[in-house]
Amino acid sequence: MSKAVGIAVIRNLVKRRLRHLMRDRLDQLPAGSLVVVRALPGAGEADHDQLARDLDTALQRLLGGAPRCSGPPGDTPRSPGRGPGGSAR
Repeated sequence: MSKAVGIAVIRNLVKRRLRHLMRDRLDQLPAGSLVVVRALPGAGEADHDQLARDLDTALQRLLGGAPRCSGPPGDTPRSPGRGPGGSAR
């Protein structure tokens, strides 16, 4: 965990909270899944409930429950160097 999260005491608190929160959500993941949870700098200032909401949002995105971008429908990112329809230019 990055020192940007806070001093060692805060980093360990965040680590314990995230571990506890994730333990309660493991049944949402497919069997054999490997997940890395990364605490961002603001995690040190977040309370338990905020961490839980953020973790739930991240898991929903991971499992396909929420859209990843807010662009108009049909506006999907394309690979660089590809023209319309995915063909090479």
